[in-house]
Amino acid sequence: MTLSAADVRVGQGFDIHRFTDDPERRLVLAGIEFPDERGLEGHSDADAIAHACSDALLGAAGLGDIGMHFPDTAPEWAGADSMTLLAHVVTLVAADGWVTSNIDCAVVCERPKLAPRRDEMQAAMTAVVGAPVTIKGNRAERLGAIGRAEGIACFATALLVRERSADDGGERS
Repeated sequence: MTLSAADVRVGQGFDIHRFTDDPERRLVLAGIEFPDERGLEGHSDADAIAHACSDALLGAAGLGDIGMHFPDTAPEWAGADSMTLLAHVVTLVAADGWVTSNIDCAVVCERPKLAPRRDEMQAAMTAVVGAPVTIKGNRAERLGAIGRAEGIACFATALLVRERSADDGGERS
């Protein structure tokens, strides 16, 4: 199958959250809980990886952003599981005729160390997205707020391909 430029879209997502001293907040990244780590402030569970991936998918499909779909002023999203929000975004993207090819994430943080749980995080994200999701941990080398371990930032890039049906001469990408 030959793809045209109109059949491929790239989206970029970004999310950042500061750590909280609230002992009740859990740290959740890519749907995986990191016990004994400080949680992140946020209206939902503050999963920066799931949020950045959601924004990348929505942007690539031209469907707005995570704040438009799940505003932090809406009480129904308070404490929400961000993997559930991501699953909803995947449904929206598919309903608009797009198939996710992959998502690549760069997570910037001093802690926690992501490498020991990278495979688990990637598997959880891939299961929800239905396409490969890679996660890379990066340090800020003690520069700025992230370097002082005040929070976590995540950048995500998603590649979408237009779903083809037998009616238009293509096959599902």
